Amino acid sequence: MSDVVGYRRRRGVEAFMLAFAIILAMGGYVLIHLTQDARLPAEWPWALAILTAIALAVHVVIRWRIPYADPLILPLVMLLNGLGLAMIHRLDLGSAERMHSAELQLTWTAVAAACCIGVIIVLRDYRVLQRYTYTLFLFGMALLMLPLVPGLGLEKNGARIWIHVGHYSFQPAELAKLVLSVAFASYLVEKREVLALAGRRFLGIELPRPRDLGPILVMWFASLAVLIFQKDLGTSLLFFGLFVMMLFVATEKPSWAILGTLLFATGAYLGYLFFGHVQVRVSSWLNPFSNYDQNYQVINGQFGIAWGGAFGTGWGLGRPNLTPLAKTDFIAAAIGEELGIAGLAAVILLYGLIVARALRASLVAKDPFGKLLAAGLAFVFAIQVFAIIGGVTRLLPLTGLTTPFMSQGGSSLVANWVMVGLLLVITHQVRRPEAIAPEPEQWLGAETTQLIPVGAGAAARTASTASTASTASSPSAVEDASVPDSTPTGPVPVVGADDDEPTQQVEGGRP
Repeated sequence: MSDVVGYRRRRGVEAFMLAFAIILAMGGYVLIHLTQDARLPAEWPWALAILTAIALAVHVVIRWRIPYADPLILPLVMLLNGLGLAMIHRLDLGSAERMHSAELQLTWTAVAAACCIGVIIVLRDYRVLQRYTYTLFLFGMALLMLPLVPGLGLEKNGARIWIHVGHYSFQPAELAKLVLSVAFASYLVEKREVLALAGRRFLGIELPRPRDLGPILVMWFASLAVLIFQKDLGTSLLFFGLFVMMLFVATEKPSWAILGTLLFATGAYLGYLFFGHVQVRVSSWLNPFSNYDQNYQVINGQFGIAWGGAFGTGWGLGRPNLTPLAKTDFIAAAIGEELGIAGLAAVILLYGLIVARALRASLVAKDPFGKLLAAGLAFVFAIQVFAIIGGVTRLLPLTGLTTPFMSQGGSSLVANWVMVGLLLVITHQVRRPEAIAPEPEQWLGAETTQLIPVGAGAAARTASTASTASTASSPSAVEDASVPDSTPTGPVPVVGADDDEPTQQVEGGRP
């Protein structure tokens, strides 16, 4: 039996962690009603049943199709999704007119989980995606620029990042980040040796060759188009930062990261000089109290986090509804108000664990495409969380990105669950045991029999060798020396192919 090297399946651990995540999410939902109404909500059995059914469906499909997938990713995602549902429900209760955003978000969660299941079932091997490099790139760029199409694009809250079809609206950049992550990974695997070639040195840094700057310039212009025409700083940062980080991982050249940072800083500065909406974002970041009406959202978010303090006001005891768009852009501020800085830090830690598991899969993957794809998914997730939570806490200018799995919105939820499905497929391929082929046995059945001279025959052979060495200058001697003496005079043991056979004796070289 061949040796097997690999990870354990750990599906039991995943089931236990899923149950724990559902308990925490339902605990938040129940606490909201206990603190506000002093009684359990009438719908809690239905909410528990639906959330459990969603988690159980994904878990069963993982057991069936990808049993070696990472056991922590799905519980972490379910916990974040459940906490987001609880907070959206709490914001529904605090509105002047009772809304049903939480029920809609739960429906979108079921749809998103179904899409994740579809990815797990259909995509047997993620490496097939490597065949469609330029097709995926063109499709991703088309999705990114789709809101600029007249009559199709829709502007909301000052940013043109939506498309409107009938009664539904969709944010195509959420799907584009996934498509472009795959396209970038495939392209960089193919071109990484060329892009890694060094050009001139400047200040101790090996700069890339000018002929290799085409891809990064294309992404730079695309990010500038998003910043200028769609008025979305977050999406611009997300896609250009994703490409630069994947380029750095593929080539291991710090010059690409330095060059990308300088290009983005230059584009952001030019945008600040010539476009008013960028100046508004920077002003609300550096000095929000200079214009209270204009920066009302940022100021109220800061007040809410300050009121929550270290441990928060408690579920249902704060006033997060005073902050505009608390269910979407500022749900992190609502978490910080009612769960405190400790609760917000715990949520950030959950995101960090997902990124860490994805990076771990990138390190362990054996094929270059899997390494880059897992790293790209980790980067796009980390950049998005950093940009939105950094904007809410005024570490960065405010962006229009959503908080993954927590913010209200169907397009963001579906895209992030599809990304989770792809990441689970990658981790299954990485962690699946790989059988080691056994070494071939040493069998001497095909070997020829060798005659070993002993006794007088060995002495005669030694004398013949000495005579050959003394007459090596003679052509005839050399010719005679090339013919060995193979006729021993004494008894010779014959060594057979099988050690169990008895040794046979030959006399005079003849059996």
